[in-house]
Amino acid sequence: MSSMPGSAGTEQTTTVIIGTGLSGLAVAAELRRRGVDSIVVDGLDVLGAAQPATASLQRCDAADPATLRERNEILRHLRNYAASHQVDVRNTTRAVQLTKVDAAPAPQWEVHTATGVLLADHIVLTRCAQSQLRRMINEFGIAVGRNLAAAMRAIGIYLVGVGELITPSPKEVLRQAKTVGLAISAKVHPAPLAPPSTGSLAMLPC
Repeated sequence: MSSMPGSAGTEQTTTVIIGTGLSGLAVAAELRRRGVDSIVVDGLDVLGAAQPATASLQRCDAADPATLRERNEILRHLRNYAASHQVDVRNTTRAVQLTKVDAAPAPQWEVHTATGVLLADHIVLTRCAQSQLRRMINEFGIAVGRNLAAAMRAIGIYLVGVGELITPSPKEVLRQAKTVGLAISAKVHPAPLAPPSTGSLAMLPC
C-alpha cells in the first residue's frame, strides 16, 4: 500500500476516538483526567468495508428541545475542557478506514486518514449502526455472541453513545464515557491511581 500524497506518516497514541461530538469529547475528557493520551478525529465514512454508510447516521436523534439544550450545554463544557487541557481534537481530520494489526500482547489498530495513519492500542467508536459493527467485527474474523459490545471490548474497541434503536440521552452518554475511560485507564495504568486533579465533569448540569 503506497502512502498518500502529502501523507504525514504514522503517529502513535494510546487511544483514537472516532467522532468529535458529545460522546467523543466526553471520552477524551475522561481519558485526559486519568492521564491517558488520545486523539479525537471525525467519524468514519467507511468501516472496514467499501461503502460509505455512516454519513446518514450522524444526525439520527430527534431529541426534544430540553434534551437538545442539555446536550448543547454539556457540549459547551466539554469543548472548553478540551481547549483548556490541550486535548488533541482534530475536527478536520476524518477517519476513513480501520485496520487491525496483530501485535503482541494485544492487537493494535490503524486509523487511516487523508493525512496519515494513527496507530493506537484502543479505539472508541461513537456513532455507527449495530449492523455495521457486526459486519466489521465479522470481517476481522472475530466471533460475535449476543453481546456485541463485550466482543469488541475484548479486542480493544469500545462503544459510547451507540444505541440499539435510539440515541442515548446526554446523561447516559456521560455514564458510558466514564465507564469506558475507566476501562481503558485500567489497562494503561494497572496500578491504583490517586484521584485525578485536572478538573472534573461533576460540575456539569444534571
